[in-house]
Amino acid sequence: MTLAAQGGADELAILLGKVRACRLCAADLPLGPRPVLRASRTARLLIISQAPGTRVHETGIPFNDPSGDRLRDWLQMDRDTFYDESRIALMPMGFCYPGVLPRGGDKPPRPECAPTWHDPLRRLMPNIHLTLLVGSYAQRRYFGRQAKRSLTETVRAFRDYGDAVLPLPHPSWRNTGWLKRNPWFDREVLPELRRRLAVIL
Repeated sequence: MTLAAQGGADELAILLGKVRACRLCAADLPLGPRPVLRASRTARLLIISQAPGTRVHETGIPFNDPSGDRLRDWLQMDRDTFYDESRIALMPMGFCYPGVLPRGGDKPPRPECAPTWHDPLRRLMPNIHLTLLVGSYAQRRYFGRQAKRSLTETVRAFRDYGDAVLPLPHPSWRNTGWLKRNPWFDREVLPELRRRLAVIL
């Protein structure tokens, strides 16, 4: 490892320590802060998702739940590969479990998190070749005005966003109906996702 690379790795380790010690929105978190993410200087794939659920909060392991099982199926990737931090970074829009809505479902990611931490983290991951934007929160932040009127339209227009970024629906069980109503996702998006992964990994 060169001195520059070592310096970058040290800087990232320091930043990750600050993220994991973050208490910016502690008063609003029902289970308290437990930032969950993975990052490395050598990662080539970055997955930006929503926020941890209760099981991920308990274990501290991103996508360690049925949503993760579905996502790994989409990627055609086993757990060992998925959790290989040297190749894959996992960075949700909110690093901590945000709680539940009165009528069910998780609350949105805390709004303090991504504006505070995402840009500094991404600057220290110079080898990212593909970013997956999983769910509408990530797509709205990173596509801005280029996002379409709905998640469905945004995902269906995946070719509009180039080879370095790919929008996906959230793999939650709550989206099972969406997947059934949109069979083009399996036919068009997943083969392209797997093609891009084969190139970069």
